[in-house]
Amino acid sequence: MSRKIQKTNPALTALIQELKKTAYEQDAPIWKDIAHRLEKPLRNWPVVNLKRIELYVHETETALIPGKVLSPGTLTKKVPVAAWSFSEKSLEKIKKAGGKTLSIGELMEKNPKGQDIRIIG
Repeated sequence: MSRKIQKTNPALTALIQELKKTAYEQDAPIWKDIAHRLEKPLRNWPVVNLKRIELYVHETETALIPGKVLSPGTLTKKVPVAAWSFSEKSLEKIKKAGGKTLSIGELMEKNPKGQDIRIIG
């Protein structure tokens, strides 16, 4: 029998509840998808390098990573990046390229309909 995984981080559980609520109210299934990804065990969360963001995200989109962003690779585009966490070097490289870093909650507040977002990971 599998056991139910309980998240103990109160900020994470609050974010998951808010994502589900926004998905229902705004009829935006992207937030429900992100909530389900964040409910998974931490070892299953994606770790994305800047090289991948550079390859797959256009300048008109926002990159959304339901995990951690690491610094290997270079970023030349002014891309907003939202993630659960960032390494220090990745923060420096994103800001140096002219992009912005956001938390998932901030992105959800700015874009409740979830348009022009690319999920990576």
